[in-house]
Amino acid sequence: MKNFNLFLNSHVKAFIALALLVPAPSLGVLFGMFLFPDSMLGKSLFLLTKIWLFALPAIWLKFIDKGKFSVSSMSPVKNGGIVAGIFSGAIILLVIIGGFLIVGDKLIDKDFFVAKLAPVGLTNPWLYFGAMMYWILINSVLEEYVWRWFCLEKCAMLTSRFWAVFLSAAFFTLHHIFAMVVYFSPVTVFVCAFGVFIVGLIWSAMYLRYQSIFPGYISHVFADIAVFCCGAWILFG
Repeated sequence: MKNFNLFLNSHVKAFIALALLVPAPSLGVLFGMFLFPDSMLGKSLFLLTKIWLFALPAIWLKFIDKGKFSVSSMSPVKNGGIVAGIFSGAIILLVIIGGFLIVGDKLIDKDFFVAKLAPVGLTNPWLYFGAMMYWILINSVLEEYVWRWFCLEKCAMLTSRFWAVFLSAAFFTLHHIFAMVVYFSPVTVFVCAFGVFIVGLIWSAMYLRYQSIFPGYISHVFADIAVFCCGAWILFG
């Protein structure tokens, strides 16, 4: 009975953690880009959901799980992890850029895309470069920390580690769908969401294999570079 209670408590806690985490980025997009666009309220709510998304895992670890950050999960690894990150990232980069060169003109409405980015200043090359650096150096590692370390570990408490990979990848994809709807057609959103889901599977599997967020982060960097290169081609090419 004691083991059952521990099992139940761990499942309940994992479910609550995911319920508090997963909707946050989607709510941020909903507030900032749909309900209150171009307003201080929308921007403030968007920022608050971002802070919540990145603060919740650390707060949960400290006060609910009564733990501390693991060196193995937050530091680079050996045993081929870095090589796996570079190799997978290079393949993802080639797939993204190759797909863009082949079907990008058919899937992306350039004028609409530019019109959506102009109000936030990303049609300025220097601001665009700054945004790219933020996404590569900061946002990517934060996403690995949130979705691969915290989300994946909580999913693994609700199901097998195999299915946790799929579940965490689905949650990772969900908030990207909400953001992409703002810029792309339904067909393009579907294609891109499928790609996000696949890389989410890859990065989640890499976390389980190497017990570190950094192989996935390295691979994630390649993906972000590819995406920003495609965006630069549309905006400035």
